[in-house]
Amino acid sequence: MAQERLSMRKIKEILRLRWELRFSRRQTARSCQVSHSTVSEYEIRAKQAGLSWPLPEDLDEGTLESLLFSKAVNSRSLNPRPVPDMNWIHQELRKPGVTLQLLWVEYKEQYPDGYQYSQFCDLYRRWARKLHFGLRQEHLAGEKVFVDFSGQKIAVTNPITGEVTGHSLFVAVWGASNYTYTETCLAEDLPSWINAHVHAFQFFGCLPKILVPDNPKVGVTKPCRYDPELNPTYQEMAQHYGLAVIPARVRKPKDKAKVEAGVLVVERWILAVLRNHTFFSLNEANQAIRELLIKLNARPFKKITGSRQELFLTLDKPAARPLPRPYIYAEWAKARVNIDYYIEVKGHYYSVPFPLVHEQVDVRLTPSIVEVFFKNKRVAGHPRSDLKGKFTVLPEHRPPEHQKFLEWTPERIIRWAQKIGLNTALVAQEIIKSKPYPEQGFRACLGLIRLADHYSPKRLEAACLRASQIKSFSYKSVKSILKTGLDGQTLIIEPEPPALNHPHIRGQQYYR
Repeated sequence: MAQERLSMRKIKEILRLRWELRFSRRQTARSCQVSHSTVSEYEIRAKQAGLSWPLPEDLDEGTLESLLFSKAVNSRSLNPRPVPDMNWIHQELRKPGVTLQLLWVEYKEQYPDGYQYSQFCDLYRRWARKLHFGLRQEHLAGEKVFVDFSGQKIAVTNPITGEVTGHSLFVAVWGASNYTYTETCLAEDLPSWINAHVHAFQFFGCLPKILVPDNPKVGVTKPCRYDPELNPTYQEMAQHYGLAVIPARVRKPKDKAKVEAGVLVVERWILAVLRNHTFFSLNEANQAIRELLIKLNARPFKKITGSRQELFLTLDKPAARPLPRPYIYAEWAKARVNIDYYIEVKGHYYSVPFPLVHEQVDVRLTPSIVEVFFKNKRVAGHPRSDLKGKFTVLPEHRPPEHQKFLEWTPERIIRWAQKIGLNTALVAQEIIKSKPYPEQGFRACLGLIRLADHYSPKRLEAACLRASQIKSFSYKSVKSILKTGLDGQTLIIEPEPPALNHPHIRGQQYYR
């Protein structure tokens, strides 16, 4: 392992003991608790840097360090060894399969007297630490809540089959106070994601200004460093609560370090505590989680005074926004309007205004309502139905000619016929009754009524009477009667012949 550099205070003490008090190297080493070779090395470095005792009063520790460890001094040290090219090492390590050990072997082949492997690695790691600087984020009170799913899952056993399934935990953490909420979800799907947010806000009793999720598919449809596209339902929920959603950058866990740490805390203080418990439902698991969650938020911090709950009540909650009514979960989908001005949603058909035929519309589904939007404008709304293959329609969505046709009903047709006469109404009624579906007789009835325009209502009524007497209820029969003038002739009804009474004929009583 490479020797760790001494502090400037101890180096000054070594020089003071050697040059002012005239201590030997071994006496100085015992006094400063270092090796005598270390005393010798720093003394040589100071002489090569042109220093003497007492040191100049205006010489600060930074300047002293640069003098003692400058390249000129290093090149004149007692053990000159070539320093590896750190930039070259850093670039080579980015290539597939390249390791520090391989680069050290190549370095030793070029410089046999160079640094050993442990010193080689230590020199590079010290150099690499100066490349990246962690930004300590300061979170304003009431500003941000970080959300994510946990990696570990909680086991729930099916009480009937005994099957054990793992369920993820949703975790939400406030930025300023670290106040935490968690619950187990049925799945990592959109309904669970949205409902977990709603439950978290109800638990907090207030709202932040900004939500910082990871990039789950249920929340972010198209991840992008500069302009991510949110899921429509997630976007609608954020608009309902007046939140700004700013997803973390892809593969940048530091952007959501709060919830990363929160997930770790939940796994250690909740999942680990419940590791030997057997749960038979999500509600049972969430009840146990809620009890431990209260304890977690009340647990005192180790390095600062107070707890998550105390900081939340004094920092985040006073600066947060009030909580409105809960968001009602709604799914969004796209549909194309068919030629019959219906759209298909989960197997059921809903009408939309007929001018939108062949257009693509957005559909919003809540547990009770289906809403249709065209270019962000609401154009239709229906009660939700789960009956597959059935239709829900509003009359005003139909074209005028369809509305007029569907206004015809059997009762309305018969009322029209009654204006001509009772016999005409009777024929119309029998025509409708003779069809499997009433609508099939509408055109024949309309044709019957229009005969009054050509022949007169009086003749039509007489023709219908004759058709009723001969039991011929049809449009063609009445038209034939009118065309042949039979409506003006008296109908002669021949009496039925008497029943035969012959001794050889056995009546029905015989066979009983």
